[in-house]
Amino acid sequence: MSQADILPLSAAIPADLRGIRFVAFDFDGVFTDDAVYVSQDGSELVRCWRGDGLGLRKLDVLGIGSAILSTEANPVVGMRARKMRITCFQGLENKYERLAALAREAGIDLRQCAFVGNDINDTACFSAVGLPIGVRNAHEDVLSCIRYRTDTAGGYGAVREVCDAFARAHAQPGPH
Repeated sequence: MSQADILPLSAAIPADLRGIRFVAFDFDGVFTDDAVYVSQDGSELVRCWRGDGLGLRKLDVLGIGSAILSTEANPVVGMRARKMRITCFQGLENKYERLAALAREAGIDLRQCAFVGNDINDTACFSAVGLPIGVRNAHEDVLSCIRYRTDTAGGYGAVREVCDAFARAHAQPGPH
C-alpha cells in the first residue's frame, strides 16, 4: 500500500469499523506524543491526552474489547492504563503473540481486530489485523502497513479520535 492509498480515519467505511470486536493500542506514540522527559535521577515522565480515557468508555459501551500492548517496561504505562481502566500488557518482546492470544481467548479472528500504532515494532500487528490504523505522526516505515490514519497525532487525542470513529460507525444505519 502506498501513502496515497491511506485514508484518513474520518473517511473510514462504517462497515470496516462495525466488524471490529477488539482494538489493541500501542502506548508510546499513540497515547503519548512519543516524547519522554527524563529527570536527573533517571525517572521518566510522558505526556498523554486526558480525553483518551473518555473515548475508551465509548468502546466499552459498544461491547468492543480493548487493551494496550507495549514493549515499554516503564511503570508509567501501567499507571496510565489503570487510570483509564484499560487492560495493559507491557514489557512485551512480541506484541503480535499477545494480540493473537487475546483474540483466541475472546473467540474472535484477528480480522475482527484493529491495531493502532506508530512505529516498526507494530508492523507484525498491523499485518495481522483486519483494521490497521496508524496515528497521524506514524513513522514513514509503517505507512505501507496501515489502511487508515488518524487526523490527530499520538498524544494529542488520536486514541479519542479512534474511539469516536467507532461510535459514529455504530450510530449510523446499516448492519452491525
